[in-house]
Amino acid sequence: MIRIVQSGDTRAVAALLDRAPRRDAAFERRVARIVSDVRRRGDRALLSYAKRLDGLAGDVEITRAEMQRGAASVAPDVRRAIAAAARHIRHVARRQVPRGWTTRPSPGVTIVQRVTPLDRVGCYVPGGRYPLPSSLLMTAIPAGVAGVGEIIAACPKPDATVMAAALEAGVTRLLRIGGAHAIAALAYGTASIPRVDKIVGPGNAYVAAAKALVAADCAIDFFAGPSEILIVSTNGRPAWIAADLIAQAEHDEDARAIFVTPSGRLARAVADEIARQMPAEGPARAAIARNGAIVVTRSLDEAVALSERMAPEHVVCDSAAVAARLTRAGTVFAGHQSAQACGDYITGSNHVLPTSGAARGRGGLGAADFVRVTTVQTLTRSGLKAVGPDAVALAEAEGLRAHAASIQIRLASEGRPPSRRRFGGTASGWSNRAQQRPERAARWGR
Repeated sequence: MIRIVQSGDTRAVAALLDRAPRRDAAFERRVARIVSDVRRRGDRALLSYAKRLDGLAGDVEITRAEMQRGAASVAPDVRRAIAAAARHIRHVARRQVPRGWTTRPSPGVTIVQRVTPLDRVGCYVPGGRYPLPSSLLMTAIPAGVAGVGEIIAACPKPDATVMAAALEAGVTRLLRIGGAHAIAALAYGTASIPRVDKIVGPGNAYVAAAKALVAADCAIDFFAGPSEILIVSTNGRPAWIAADLIAQAEHDEDARAIFVTPSGRLARAVADEIARQMPAEGPARAAIARNGAIVVTRSLDEAVALSERMAPEHVVCDSAAVAARLTRAGTVFAGHQSAQACGDYITGSNHVLPTSGAARGRGGLGAADFVRVTTVQTLTRSGLKAVGPDAVALAEAEGLRAHAASIQIRLASEGRPPSRRRFGGTASGWSNRAQQRPERAARWGR
């Protein structure tokens, strides 16, 4: 059911851990054609693809009244769960918003960090095998906490639970579209759908390829490939470890579920539990057979090193002490009671996470992804005098003489009021031109 390999089998271990996203040139060309068509023809192309690929039969946009009717049909316990998840996500997201500040690195030099929300974002919600209201909550709520003014959610097949989540998350508009055509509409805008500043959220291969394609023109969160879990354990419960591996494998046949342990006895026990617990239907069986494995290492240190090498989306480990050593992961679950599936729904930590090794460079989606962090710099006359000579020295060392000159011209005039004639520099300066064309100078208030 699941293979057991030794860490000394370097070829097998490399095949498991060192997987880059697969490139398919023909597939990428198909996605590019869809994106280009929607960008060029707008709503006409979008509706054509939505009818053909999403099975769209009604309007693209779901009205608020329709969302309310859908939400009312959701079972009370599910509505309560959606509200609880939203409350926890908001709680965590509030801690993630960067703060503004002011500092003075040198007398007369002031740096201000300014934090402003994006104006409009697009949240993609998958709608394939299962409805995913949790993905809507995880993308839209941090945007709202960050202060984004308009939140547009796109889902090809939004069921009643997705509509309930949209209301709970404060989504501005909910669109019944998906795939590459939805990403193109959000990235470039159409007559009916405004262009967004950023697109976030997981999706299928078409969505991932389209996001990568539009990233040069519209910001995205990150590449999101098939789901991943890696468990590092020396003394975990075999039944629980197996359950976690199968839970992640049921996402998709391309999902990766890997267990790394220095205990051969635990490895065999987990393999037996996987065979016992494996459901008869669904993608988990194929995912485990194709992409799953148990790696038996020589030590816990080696197990940790293999996890760091893979930089997986989810890592589960035995204790906080081990978790402290696992720095390359989208998210880490520490302790035997920390079921990874809780993170998918209810803990408040975001489940939109980097895959395919992208956790080497960043963590999961958060409220900070929905703001612009900019600086405002102010130098007084004394501040320029204090730092300017060093800036000139660095500019000249780099051979950028005009950079140096733009500082020197200010230092040379230090203590004298600005002069239009000095700014113009010569008879070709604008102050002399204004004297030659008094009617134009008057028109522009000079």
